[in-house]
Amino acid sequence: MALRSNGRNLSFEILSRNSSLDDQHDHAIFHRSNSDPAQSDQSTNSKFARRKRKKKKKTPATAHASIPESPTAIYGVVSNSFDVISETTNRETGDVHGNGLEFNYSVQTVLLPVTTEVVDPEFQGLHGTAELRQRTVIGSGGGVVEETETASSRIESQAKEESAAEGGSASKQRSELSGNVIPKLQTAESLDWKRLMAEDPNHLFSVDKSPVQYFMEEMSNGNALRSTTTLGNEKERERVYDTIFRLPWRCELLIDVGFFVCFDSFLSLLTIMPTRILMTVWRTIQSRQFKRPSAAELSDFGCFTIMACGVTLLEQTDISLIYHMIRGQGTIKLYVVYNVLEIFDKLCQSFNPDVLQTLFNSADGLASCPPENMRFWVWRFICDQALAVAATIIHAFILLAQAITLSTCIVAHNNALWALLVSNNFSEIKSNVFKRYSKDNIHSLVYFDSVERFHISAFVLFVLAQNILEAEGPWFESFLSNALIVYVCEMIIDIVKHSFIAKFNDIKPIAYSEFLEDLCKQTLNIQSEGSKKNLTFIPLAPACVVIRVLTPVYAAHLPYSPLPWKLFWTLVLFAMTYVMLTSLKVLIGMGLQKHASWYVNRCKRRKHHLHYD
Repeated sequence: MALRSNGRNLSFEILSRNSSLDDQHDHAIFHRSNSDPAQSDQSTNSKFARRKRKKKKKTPATAHASIPESPTAIYGVVSNSFDVISETTNRETGDVHGNGLEFNYSVQTVLLPVTTEVVDPEFQGLHGTAELRQRTVIGSGGGVVEETETASSRIESQAKEESAAEGGSASKQRSELSGNVIPKLQTAESLDWKRLMAEDPNHLFSVDKSPVQYFMEEMSNGNALRSTTTLGNEKERERVYDTIFRLPWRCELLIDVGFFVCFDSFLSLLTIMPTRILMTVWRTIQSRQFKRPSAAELSDFGCFTIMACGVTLLEQTDISLIYHMIRGQGTIKLYVVYNVLEIFDKLCQSFNPDVLQTLFNSADGLASCPPENMRFWVWRFICDQALAVAATIIHAFILLAQAITLSTCIVAHNNALWALLVSNNFSEIKSNVFKRYSKDNIHSLVYFDSVERFHISAFVLFVLAQNILEAEGPWFESFLSNALIVYVCEMIIDIVKHSFIAKFNDIKPIAYSEFLEDLCKQTLNIQSEGSKKNLTFIPLAPACVVIRVLTPVYAAHLPYSPLPWKLFWTLVLFAMTYVMLTSLKVLIGMGLQKHASWYVNRCKRRKHHLHYD
């Protein structure tokens, strides 16, 4: 018990405190002990008791440092709450005869109640009566002191069951509340290193090996890289072969089909759109009455206006001046200029389709609006048309600057082309490969690569036109080798990029087959519910650049003759070009249609077989 461990000082301290408090309680009840041997000596003993009380009042009570503050340490039992019953001090004096000795003694009986409410959660479930401790101190001049303590407590049966069930957690909380966390000691067997080494049959923990013994163990322990590698499985093997063989040809096939889809759209802009505009004008002249144009006719008219404005402004641009400005400056390297222009090109690719969709929406509204709202829709169409013209012209100037930069690198003889290819392609790998991509993001990335492949073709055509106009001596072999280097590097970089993106993002090669199926359905104008991404390509800016580049080539090959003959030869060259482009458009368009139909039917048959298998 807590009080017993504190010794005699604690008992006298409690007695002194109870003596000083017995004047402050009006409800105190005095119980007289039945062990009074001599009632006749009451007056003598009362004087002795008064002197003893005065002596105790003179001596101030000081708290012992070892008295615990916990109610369980003082009273030995804790309940939820209980009231003070009484505080009784019985003092009786008399003579005690025992063991052949006679002593004058004083008996002091103290009943100590507890008037506290315990908040500790481990004692909330306990219900019982208060424990009263009776201390009997017998003292005299001889200094003989005897201390006895009796304790009684009653706890209900339900509290015993709850305390037995929660004994483990309560003891843990008690140790945590007291601040004494008792660590779990290790067993003697685990601490005995010699015994552990003696029980080690393979000497795994032994460090007392000779170099020869260590080397022979390493020779006989199997794989030399076992500590830094793991044993592969069939899944890892499939991933390796997917990265090297299965995915590259699927990725390249998808990019090539996307390139031809962009080329078909470009040829449609140069052949189908002018033909439809001429047919609309001819029909209007023949009927001699103006009808409200349809949404498709207004869209064609808007695209033709954009392209005409772009070509007109690009014709006013001095390409030689821009070429010498880019080549002559030494502050920024050519590959840095090309990378900056490529970033702006991608921004325009992302923004211009939205602008053109806005224009087509206004054209649709203007074609179907009631007459009272005609003015509103006309102004809306004009505003959207002006915004589309501005965005396309900015994009066309960016593409022209890129083409001039690439031409400067190809013409230069200081390995500028290799520096451009290495910087551009490896920065593309660094910015794309080590990122997390979803399947839809990879789908969009493939389409961006297809559009980029078409833009590179437009740049190569610009370089070809510049060589035709300005090159001297044998230049075709040099141009062909440089163009081949550009295409091969672009193809290799795209394959490596997509292979490792698929590896790091756990994308199977079959996903690229699904992308190709969606692209084929887009070519056939089949709206698929599962397809979320479409190839979006606006050929207006590349068309402006190509027309600006090819116009001087045609003008240089016109014969020097009077104006009527010059107009005649211009019309002849224009007609020949139109027939060639139309034939190419028909060839590519029909080829895409055939391939798309074959591939979609093949995918349907494969899904059908998989479903029944």
